Amino acid sequence: MTQPRSLPRDVAWDGAGLVPAVIQDVADGRVLMVGYMNAEALAATLASGEVHFHSRERDRLWRKGETSGHVLRLVGLAADCDGDALLVTVDPVGPTCHRGTRSCFDPDGAPAERDRQGFAWLETLWMTIQARAVERPEGSYTARLVTGGVDAAGRKVTEEATEVLIAAKDDAAAEGARSDRRATREALAGEAADLLYHALVLLAERSLPPAAVLQVLQARRGA
Repeated sequence: MTQPRSLPRDVAWDGAGLVPAVIQDVADGRVLMVGYMNAEALAATLASGEVHFHSRERDRLWRKGETSGHVLRLVGLAADCDGDALLVTVDPVGPTCHRGTRSCFDPDGAPAERDRQGFAWLETLWMTIQARAVERPEGSYTARLVTGGVDAAGRKVTEEATEVLIAAKDDAAAEGARSDRRATREALAGEAADLLYHALVLLAERSLPPAAVLQVLQARRGA
């Protein structure tokens, strides 16, 4: 992911030259902690790609994880509408809280590990697909599929679904033979990625938001 490299405009520093920074996990939106940044900490964060804060207790710059190794890798950074708070999106390395929990808002004893799948990133993919569907830039594969209508996008969904099945069977065969499955698992992941992408393109062509699909899944979960 491309890291932001410029300071947010119009940061409203308080009387001490600080601004609160809400740290959010890019994988699922979980709030991990809240700290304070000054101009030095913000600049160091942007320059290094790892989140820095200003310690009010020690009155100095500190990099999160400088002793534990549990750094916060910067993904995104934005100021709120008033400029008096920052939202810092991160990819954390290990637990964020000094107690060993994933979040400072987790109770003591909560597990630090999370089975993160990164589904939140699909929002970025969907926004890109949606933009291509609206703007139709020249040379865009997505735009070409959408322009081709249901048949063009739907044909690719069918093709990729077949490829996913073949890749899954190849992986199952490798598992049965107790062979090295690195290649078959990589192939399955690639084909599944193609299927997911083309399914989203088909939804964009039909102007059906993925939220509608999620609502169906949520309703079925309770059935």
